[in-house]
Amino acid sequence: MTDKNTELDQEQVFDPLDMNNYKVEKLPKMEKSGFEKWMARLGGPIAAIIFILIYWVIDIPLFDNLDFSGLSDKAQARLNVIGEAAFIRACYAMLAIFCASIVLWITEAVQSYLTSLMVILGVILCGVTTQKDAFAQLGHPVMWLNILSFILASMLVKTRVAKRFALWFVLKFGKSATGVFFSFLVINVVLSLFISATTVKATILLPIFMVVAAIFGASQGERNNFGRNLVLQNLFQINIGASAFMTGSGANLLAVSLLTGAYSSVSMIYSDWLAAAFPLAMILLLIGWFIGAKVIFPLKPEERKPQIQGGMERLRQELNSMGKMTVDEFKAIAIFVGVLAMWVTENWHGVSAEVVVLIGAVIALLPGIGVVKWNDVDIPWHLMLFSAGAYVIGSGLNATDLPSMMVGAGMDALGITAQTPFFVLYLLLTGLMLFSALVFQSKNMRALVFIPIAIGVEQQFGLPPLCLSFPVSLLIEHVYVLPFNSKPAALLYTTNHYSWSDTFKFGITMMLIAWVMILVWGETVLQWLGYTPGLF
Repeated sequence: MTDKNTELDQEQVFDPLDMNNYKVEKLPKMEKSGFEKWMARLGGPIAAIIFILIYWVIDIPLFDNLDFSGLSDKAQARLNVIGEAAFIRACYAMLAIFCASIVLWITEAVQSYLTSLMVILGVILCGVTTQKDAFAQLGHPVMWLNILSFILASMLVKTRVAKRFALWFVLKFGKSATGVFFSFLVINVVLSLFISATTVKATILLPIFMVVAAIFGASQGERNNFGRNLVLQNLFQINIGASAFMTGSGANLLAVSLLTGAYSSVSMIYSDWLAAAFPLAMILLLIGWFIGAKVIFPLKPEERKPQIQGGMERLRQELNSMGKMTVDEFKAIAIFVGVLAMWVTENWHGVSAEVVVLIGAVIALLPGIGVVKWNDVDIPWHLMLFSAGAYVIGSGLNATDLPSMMVGAGMDALGITAQTPFFVLYLLLTGLMLFSALVFQSKNMRALVFIPIAIGVEQQFGLPPLCLSFPVSLLIEHVYVLPFNSKPAALLYTTNHYSWSDTFKFGITMMLIAWVMILVWGETVLQWLGYTPGLF
């Protein structure tokens, strides 16, 4: 009897419209499955065995019979410095390090940043590249862009501009179910302009959309199609919104680094990415709303209107409790708009995206003028170290020309020749990038694996730079099908608003549509912008 009374008391205490009930620390943690635990235990030994076999045991004919005249300029420069024998050993070492690191990242046998540190150590000790080149990746311009973007993101969080904007927008336009869905679509896109961590966006928005879900009848385990749509579409919007901007995520920045590193004659600025990716992202987001709300999880009549009397008023109270906008909030908005304007107009003034964001960060931190102090800044240094390791692998791959070699061997084995239609190559590589997200949890890792492959195909068959690698790069953010596919996916799954089958139905449908869309894009927009020669 006492237990029943306790349960009743807990139910009475719980307020579905109280945002404090939906803080991330109060959500249940997603435990690793038995299979995932076994992967973590076996990952280290498997990685060690793979490294030993490739580096010391297996003879790889591709390396032993290497045609040195066909190497890229970067690889040729490294060959001239260390000689043929050492270069061949460096190729073995780079392949061993690459394969072992992929195993460690997939299985999560050790923390991702620790794997990156081991990668940096490995390429130095094995002579793949110089100590100077390896350590220099920490000073890579894209690394600075990443770090400084987190300063500006912290500015938006600390001043509460992001939360105020989200609450105001939902109250202004979220008077119906459709209005709510489109409000969060806009909010996610706007936040993606500056907040490059998708998990941070999910953390900011989760309490707000959980309260909205409760207002529309989805609360405390009571699932309905409004709640399914709201949470799943936020997950989709968080990721696809990030794909619209070069600074939308660290993986996008890594992709830009790989593309520009492979081709000295190619540059990729903020507006270049925006012109190709933003329209595609907007179309996918609109299709996502239609597929979710109209096809897979159609709303019942009662789910289209608020079901808790005065629910929206609670959101208004939350907004009112923040008080009037402060001077710091206005400053944050001014810095936000100023940096964005300079990013978009880089072609006119010539100031790089990295320098622009440095200007914004300096202003944001200036005593008496700025809006944040250094202690307010939340920079995930473990992610920075992970990125540094990823860039070192990219540098090592370029130094050995390994992608081009391996792609050439792979294409020969598959019977793919220079006469293979471009459409087939495009279909194959975009499909590999998309559906690899069902297995690989790290967007950076997928970028690191599949973009060099696409670059290698371009170089192997004499195709125009970026005709395959850029379309592949535009698909990095499609990590929303299953709960373990990304950190936001794992976080939002714990809200208990949908099942595995729900997220799979919606996610795999959108992934297939995205594949069709990138094919359409290759034939139209990417061809008009000069990236692809067209598919047909």
